[in-house]
Amino acid sequence: MTHALLFGPGILVAGDWLNLFLHFTALSLLAVGGAISTAPDMHRFVVVQQGWLSDAQFGASVALAQAAPGPNVLFVAVIGFNVGGLAGVAATLTGTLLPSTTLALLATCWGERHGQSRALRAFTTGLAPLTIGLLAATSWILLEPTRPEWASAALVALSLWVMLRTSWTPLLPLAAGALAGALGWV
Repeated sequence: MTHALLFGPGILVAGDWLNLFLHFTALSLLAVGGAISTAPDMHRFVVVQQGWLSDAQFGASVALAQAAPGPNVLFVAVIGFNVGGLAGVAATLTGTLLPSTTLALLATCWGERHGQSRALRAFTTGLAPLTIGLLAATSWILLEPTRPEWASAALVALSLWVMLRTSWTPLLPLAAGALAGALGWV
């Protein structure tokens, strides 16, 4: 294998690999609602703070992984690959999966024993608005390249309204977004 495939464009030094792994490890523990809910901070870290990717590269990484079949977390691997080749994939994916998987296993075992606890039910109910807020922040970051365009904002607002006020399938706003994109409106 070539050096570029293993380590990407060669912009990372030894300490960067550890920082990449540790940052994604910390984000893993904050990923309420899935890894996509931490995309705004991933963007802040790899685009704004470190400058390893551009806004367009970050958005394309998320879009490519979301379009591909498979688990939702695949976008983390694509970001890692674009930052540092296969070593970047290892750093971001291991950092994302190891802590959250361990925590989920421990929490599930504990929840099995204490499932009827009033405090546990209140905690899980309280996570819903947190998840919605994190997903809204993710949408805001992913709309960055098109933010000045009113059509994108209107489409997001309409999709949110449909999801909150109707029992329609989420595929309808998704199809509307795809159609608007195909027609060049957004």
